[in-house]
Amino acid sequence: MGAELFRYDGKRVLVIGGATGMGAAAAQATAALGAEVVVLDVADVDYPVAQSIRVDLRDRDSVDAAIEAVSGPFDAVFACAGVADGTTGIMLINFVAQRHAIEALRDAGKLATGAGVVMISSVAGLMWQQQLPVVLDFLAQPDWDAMAKWVAEHDGTETYAFSKMAINAYVAQEGFRLLQRGVRINAVLPGPTDTPLARANADTWLGFGADYRAQAGIEALSPEQVASVMVFLGSPAASAVNGVSIVVDAGHVGAGVTGSYDDPIIKMLAGVQ
Repeated sequence: MGAELFRYDGKRVLVIGGATGMGAAAAQATAALGAEVVVLDVADVDYPVAQSIRVDLRDRDSVDAAIEAVSGPFDAVFACAGVADGTTGIMLINFVAQRHAIEALRDAGKLATGAGVVMISSVAGLMWQQQLPVVLDFLAQPDWDAMAKWVAEHDGTETYAFSKMAINAYVAQEGFRLLQRGVRINAVLPGPTDTPLARANADTWLGFGADYRAQAGIEALSPEQVASVMVFLGSPAASAVNGVSIVVDAGHVGAGVTGSYDDPIIKMLAGVQ
C-alpha cells in the first residue's frame, strides 16, 4: 500500500453542489490530486473544471438533463448541495434530487467499479436512529414524485434536520446494496463549518458549539478540513469504509456524549440522557 491509494490520477469525479463551500473544496482537492472534475450546480463555478453544468435541484427534468449530459463512468461522486431551513424545496435540494442523481448514475452505468459516493450530512441529523421508523418509511418511497408527496403529507419533514437524518439512514441502508455493484457510499457529518451558507445563518450555524471551540482553543471548521475527509472516503484508500456517516467536528459530539464537555444539546441529538 502506498500514497497512490490516496490520489485521483486518471480518475473522474462528479461534484453535485460544487460551486462553493465544502463541495468546491472537495472538487479542488481531487483536481489537485489528479482528477478530472465535473461540477453540477445552480451557481457559476469560478475555478477550472473539465465540465460545469447548471442544474436546478428542485426540478426533476433539470436533474435528469444534467445526468444525461455527463459521460461516465465516475470514480467518485460527492453529493454536497445543501440549503437552510426556510428555503423553498429544501427536501428536494438537500436529499431527494441527490438521491435521484446517485441512483440515475447507478442505473445508467455511470458509476465505475470501485467508485466511492460521499454525501454531506450534519450533526443536525444525529437523531436518525431515534426516528428510524419514520425515516425508513420515507426512504421506502420509490421515486422523486413519491418522496415529494410523502414530505407534503408529513408535518415537520420539510426541514434541514430531517434531510440530514434521511442522508444518514440512506447511507446505512444503501451501503450493502451498492457494494453488491462494486460501489461504496458514506457520508460526513460536519460540525459548524465556515462556508457561505453557514455565514448566511451565522447566529444558528456558527453559534452552535462556540463555547466548545472557545474552551478547546479552535475555530470553526474550514471547508478544506471537511473536504479532506470526503476526499479520503472517495478514494481507494477507504476501500473498506462503507455505509457509515463519519462525524467531523473536532470531537464535540464525542465529548458531549461522554460528558467530558457538558452539552445537553449534543446529548439530546445523540439520544443520550
